[in-house]
Amino acid sequence: MSDDATARAGVKVSEGYMPFGEWQTYFRVAGDVQAGLAAGKAPLVCLHGGPGSTHNYMELLDPLAADGRAVISYDQLGCGNSYVEGHPELWRARTWVDELEALVAYLGLERFHLLGQSWGGMLEITYLVERQPEGVLSATLSSTLPSSQLWGREQHRMARMLPEQEWHALERAEETGRFEGEAYQRAIDHYMQLHCADLAYGPDAPECLRRPKRSGTESYVTAWGPNELTPQGTLRDWDYTDRLDQIHVPTLVVSGTDDLCTPLVAKTMADGIPGARWELFEGCRHMCYADDTPRYLRMMRSWLAAND
Repeated sequence: MSDDATARAGVKVSEGYMPFGEWQTYFRVAGDVQAGLAAGKAPLVCLHGGPGSTHNYMELLDPLAADGRAVISYDQLGCGNSYVEGHPELWRARTWVDELEALVAYLGLERFHLLGQSWGGMLEITYLVERQPEGVLSATLSSTLPSSQLWGREQHRMARMLPEQEWHALERAEETGRFEGEAYQRAIDHYMQLHCADLAYGPDAPECLRRPKRSGTESYVTAWGPNELTPQGTLRDWDYTDRLDQIHVPTLVVSGTDDLCTPLVAKTMADGIPGARWELFEGCRHMCYADDTPRYLRMMRSWLAAND
């Protein structure tokens, strides 16, 4: 849903910037936080992926605001309207956890739900385990992971199913450390098309998916690595598998059958978090809310209402 469509649905959108260290963090609120709380509907705070992917696709969840629940998203430091580069020392988990904690305080959120997708789910897990925040009513972990190395192993397993020449191109890139060239690009593009998202959305796609965005390439490469298969940045040893039982809020794990988040990855989270529920979306890739938006919205309406 674009801002125009959101407005036509009678939803107010407000934007702002939060000071964060020497920089500033852009945030966007669809709906009215206080009105929603008064109606018994706590806001949903959305954490985008990447690192460096921007909040744009989170606007697909704006219809939740048409039901009276505020939907809050933001561009994490290093991308979009919070773009910063030339500071590789920033691109580690603590920076983004501190930023999330600061945003919650800045917006005065005392009761709220969390939804993190991909890297955003890693951020959510880190925040819940390390900071044990008060006021979190529920957690949604959408197409995310409990361990970087488990993720890397699963990506390699799936990539071996590519045409032989494409798999070899990916192998050569890892062996040489040269993630470039036509053969490599063709292989990684094909892999991401199969398991992540369309590389170029057509004119019929929602505006928020087609909108140009300023991705955080430096933050992604520094924190994660050159591609989804190769976690070798500051997050390479990120692993909360053995600490998932320290998440003490109702938790929904979401993944797709064609997702980068494989059933093994999703089940590891669902098994490790006490009382967690797992929803598997048939035919969906890494962005279930884009591949099957109606079902995703129905699921979220039900989940959030049950945990208000």
